[in-house]
Amino acid sequence: MYNIKSAKAEEFISDSEIRDTMQYAHENRNNRELIKDILEKARSCKGLSHREAAVLLECDQPDLVEQMYDLAREIKKRFYGNRIVMFAPLYLSNYCVNGCVYCPYHAKNKSIRRKKLSQEEIRNEVIALQDMGHKRLALEAGEHPLQNPIEYILESIKTIYSIKHKNGAIRRVNVNIAATTVENYRKLKDAGIGTYILFQETYNKTNYEALHPSGPKKDYAYHTEAMDRAMQGGIDDVGIGVLFGLETYRYDFIGLLMHAEHLEATFGVGPHTISVPRLCMADDIDTADFKNCVPDDIFYRIVAIIRIAVPYTGMIISTRESAKSREKVLELGISQISGGSRTSVGGYVTEESEEENSAQFDLSDRRTLDEIVGWLLDLDHIPSFCTACYREGRTGDRFMSLLKNGQIANCCLPNALLTLKEYIKDYASPATREKAEAMIKRLLSDIPNEKARATAAKYLDAIENGERDFRF
Repeated sequence: MYNIKSAKAEEFISDSEIRDTMQYAHENRNNRELIKDILEKARSCKGLSHREAAVLLECDQPDLVEQMYDLAREIKKRFYGNRIVMFAPLYLSNYCVNGCVYCPYHAKNKSIRRKKLSQEEIRNEVIALQDMGHKRLALEAGEHPLQNPIEYILESIKTIYSIKHKNGAIRRVNVNIAATTVENYRKLKDAGIGTYILFQETYNKTNYEALHPSGPKKDYAYHTEAMDRAMQGGIDDVGIGVLFGLETYRYDFIGLLMHAEHLEATFGVGPHTISVPRLCMADDIDTADFKNCVPDDIFYRIVAIIRIAVPYTGMIISTRESAKSREKVLELGISQISGGSRTSVGGYVTEESEEENSAQFDLSDRRTLDEIVGWLLDLDHIPSFCTACYREGRTGDRFMSLLKNGQIANCCLPNALLTLKEYIKDYASPATREKAEAMIKRLLSDIPNEKARATAAKYLDAIENGERDFRF
C-alpha cells in the first residue's frame, strides 16, 4: 500500500501507485481542461503532485507543451534568476564490488583500468581543479569495502579542504558514494560535506534487482531508504536522481517525484537537488543494449516538468549531455552544471589514452571551464562559484524558507557576482574577462536590497585589489 511517510521503500515508492498514476495520466492525456487547471495551479509556485506532473508529461499537444516550457522558464527565472552554479566531479577510485550491468565499474569488467588515488594524488588533482577556478567538487567512488572504506573518503575530504594553492580553495565538497549507515552519514556530516548525492538508478524494484545482480547495491530497500538514513544522520541537503534509460521514463519520473514528496512529508524538506543523467556510452557499456533510452524531445519535457513540479529544488546536468542539449535545458530548469570535467580517476592531472581508460562514462561536452563560462555569459547566464549558503549554515529547511519567500535573492545574486569576479581576476581568459566585467557592472544594480547592493560594490572593489572570499 502507498504510504508517503512510511519508512519502507516499497510503501513510499509504491509500484501500484506508480502504475495507477501512469494509467490516470494516459487516460487524461487529451483532457485539455484538466491540463490547463494543473498549469494554472503550478503558476502559484507551490509545486505539483506526482499524479498531476504525470498528466503533463503524457500530454503531447504542441500548444500545451509550449505553455509548459514557458511556465518552466518563468519559474526558473523567479527562483534562480540567470544564475548557474559551477562544479566538477572528482573521481577518487573505480574499484567496485557491485555487478551493475549499466556501469563499467562493475566487478566483472576486466578491460577497465582500476585505479585509486593516494592522498598526494588527490592533492595534485585538487590543485589542477583550483587552477581552473573551481570552488565546488562532487566526490565520486565505486563501492568497495577494502579499497574505498568510509575512512578513505573522510581522509580524502580532509585533504581536499586543507589545500590552498595561490588564490585557489575548494569551499564545498559534495559526496556521491554508495548507500551507507546512519553512523557513517554522521561522520560525513562532521567532515563538513555539502550535499550527499545518491542516484536511485531506477525505482522499479523488479528491474532494479535485475540490473544489480550482485554486490551490496542489489538490496533495493537499503539503497532506496538511504536518504532517510542520511537525514537521520544530520545531512539535511541531499540530492536524488535516476539514470533515465534503465526503465521507462514515465515510471522513473513518477518514482523520482514520489521520493521528493516522501522526504518533504517525512523530514519537512525535500531534496536539495535533482539530477537528470541519461544512459550513455562507456567502456564495455553500449546504449544499444538498453531499450528505454530517452530521446531529446522527451528529455527536455522531463526537465521542464520537474522544474514546474518542484520549483524550489536545484537541478543538475552533467557533461554526459552535449552542448546543444545543455543549452536547451538551462532555460527550462537546470541550475547547476559541471565544466571542464574528467570522469577518469586522476584525469585532471594526466589525460588518459583509450587503452588506459578508467572513466565511468564518455563525455559529450569536452569544453574547458573557461569555454563553458564564456558560453554561459554569451547566453546571459551568470556563472556562479558560490558556496556561501553551505558555509553560512543556510542548508535544509533554512535554505528552502529563504528561497520560498524570495529573500535568497539578496544573497545569491551578490554572491554569484563576487565569485564570478574572483574567477575572472584569477583564471579567466581575456575574452571571458571582458564579457564578465560587463555583466557584473550591468547586474550590480539588480540586487534588490540597497544596503546589500552597496556592500557588494565595496566587496567587488576589494576583490579587484587582491582580497578574496567575501560572501553574503
